[in-house]
Amino acid sequence: MRDLRNMFFPSLVSSSDWVCNLSITRFAIAGAFRMMAKFAAKAVGTCVVIASIGQTLQAQQTGQAQQTGQARSFFAADYEKKLAAVVNKDGTLGFQISIKDIHDAQFLENGNWLIQTSFTNVVEFDADGKQVWKYEPDMSKGRIEIHAFRRLESGVTMIAESGAARILEVDQQGKILHQIPLQVKKPDPHRDTRLVRMTPEGNYLVSHEAELCVREYERSGKVVWEYDVGSKLYSAVRLSNGNTLIGTGDGHRVIEVTKDKEIVWELKEKELEGITLAWITMVERLPNGNTWIVNCHGGAENPQILEVSRDKKVVWSFRDFERFGNALPVALPID
Repeated sequence: MRDLRNMFFPSLVSSSDWVCNLSITRFAIAGAFRMMAKFAAKAVGTCVVIASIGQTLQAQQTGQAQQTGQARSFFAADYEKKLAAVVNKDGTLGFQISIKDIHDAQFLENGNWLIQTSFTNVVEFDADGKQVWKYEPDMSKGRIEIHAFRRLESGVTMIAESGAARILEVDQQGKILHQIPLQVKKPDPHRDTRLVRMTPEGNYLVSHEAELCVREYERSGKVVWEYDVGSKLYSAVRLSNGNTLIGTGDGHRVIEVTKDKEIVWELKEKELEGITLAWITMVERLPNGNTWIVNCHGGAENPQILEVSRDKKVVWSFRDFERFGNALPVALPID
């Protein structure tokens, strides 16, 4: 044993020295292993964080589907990727239809969808994607495009015909029951209107893209309210408080205005951290008081849909540049 001690520890001359130093050596080795274990754990944790950041950056760079906030179901339509579909909470697609162009959509009480597959039709599809109704404008006197439509409580369908500069109410057979002439300086099939929505009083709020304004029409065609937006607006919705919520299109903002034309709430292009508002299309005030915003043409670095609180905090967003593209003007919350 002494020979072995002399071989490995020549300075040790007694058994007590051997035992003492062996204990010290074991303690040092154990400490080294503990330090190595702590370093390895930190390294693994760092790798996990780096991997997580890397995955997020990769998702942003590749356009992978992302929902921030509480997962929800909604409808979205994009005419770059030619897809209109329901996105489920888990990110899978439910109801889906191939489209060419689209500017409006509505989920009906019977479970069907009223959408369009081009700017020259309005189509009702059942839940299985089967066409059950269709309207196409008469273009014998020139091109007409449709950028707004709605199934009313009476069962008739409101259709805004751009080019003809009129609002129609048609029955299930396509018969025109009522029409309202629109005031436009120069009729244009692509610019007369964007969205048209009925007010609680039964009037129509018309977003005149070419005229850069919102006009409220009585059924007689008389304009009873007008607001100069100053940009190629897309949408205007009358709120329960009597104010009007406006998606300003290339104005890059959302505004809420009173009947006296005072802006009482506004979300500007650069007010949200890390997000740029681009072409603002559909807007909606949700039951919880937040605002639903569709952010079209914003590029892959920006979400296509947002839910923003009154104090201008993003509580939910959606971004998907794989299945949808940079031309997503239509999105509706489902839950």
